[in-house]
Amino acid sequence: MSSKPLENIPTNIITGFLGVGKTTAVNALLKQKPEGETWAILVNEFGQIGIDQTAIEKDGESNSDDIAIKELAGGCICCALGPTLTSTLAMLLRRSKPDRLIIEPTGIGHPAGIIDTLQGENFQGVLDLRSVVCLLDPRSLDNVDIIANPVFQDQINLADVIVLNKTDLATAEQVDFAEQRADSLFPPKQKVVRSINGQIDLQLLDLVRKDKRAALFPDAHRQQAQTSVQLPTTAQPLFEIQPKPRNPLSKEGHARQPDGNNLYSCGWVFNSADSFTLDPLIELLQGLPNVQRIKGVFRTEQAWVFYNQVIDEMTCSPIAYRRDSRLEIIATQALPWQEIEQQLLDCLSITKQ
Repeated sequence: MSSKPLENIPTNIITGFLGVGKTTAVNALLKQKPEGETWAILVNEFGQIGIDQTAIEKDGESNSDDIAIKELAGGCICCALGPTLTSTLAMLLRRSKPDRLIIEPTGIGHPAGIIDTLQGENFQGVLDLRSVVCLLDPRSLDNVDIIANPVFQDQINLADVIVLNKTDLATAEQVDFAEQRADSLFPPKQKVVRSINGQIDLQLLDLVRKDKRAALFPDAHRQQAQTSVQLPTTAQPLFEIQPKPRNPLSKEGHARQPDGNNLYSCGWVFNSADSFTLDPLIELLQGLPNVQRIKGVFRTEQAWVFYNQVIDEMTCSPIAYRRDSRLEIIATQALPWQEIEQQLLDCLSITKQ
């Protein structure tokens, strides 16, 4: 273990609304990590089942000596999991002694509480908060529900850098409009850039943080804290429990957002021997109503795959992860979770040990 001191560690927050491509961006940054540096990645998910870490493991080597990944699931680290953030972060720093720390909050997380923690007395002299990067899908500016969301607005307000991501999926008019809006913000952003697949220039991380940026809705994360469901701190994480074949473990969650809307989640962990038939599985997931976000990693007859769906936009790709199959669904209404679980079981093929 390195004996280097924990001081002035360059730190970045990668924010952005649900499904904007934050994890993909973190993967792209990891590929640019200078040789010889150790990076620590803290990933936060609203859902109860950790999925993002498996996606980072897809491209990065999470078990290597130079990349340390820690995941906090079951709420937002700036509110429901706020008390856990300081202790988890301190442990991650002590164990990895990183040359850089990157924090990826949940897409519905207000960044103000995280910034306050990183700049608070507990980490004074330890962390050097540099640019806060916000990914923005230009198409989201056509959605009145998203642009009215206080968390969405403050993710943009508090960012030093705006990355217009998924520009290959948006029209030229949508991209131009988003760029014009971003360029007109005050205080001005240090950079507004375009991106495909979360590609971000590593140099953007070392821009100096501007403290003049202020939240328009500073109480939004505290409102979430009063309504979000929090797991007991003594609960054993589901990813550490091995379910029996064809008998998955599940956990539901619910939070009322600052804009008054609700989000509901349910996650499942399946035995590592459970194998899915891919086509009916995809048909099931794409047919679910009121879906905001679906992430999953599945053992299938063909290969292990990572499933990623934002509303009705879906991708499915190979993944190196092999521990177990798991799924997280986030919806704008409570769904019949038990019926969905039975439908998932119906998608299982003959188990191959």
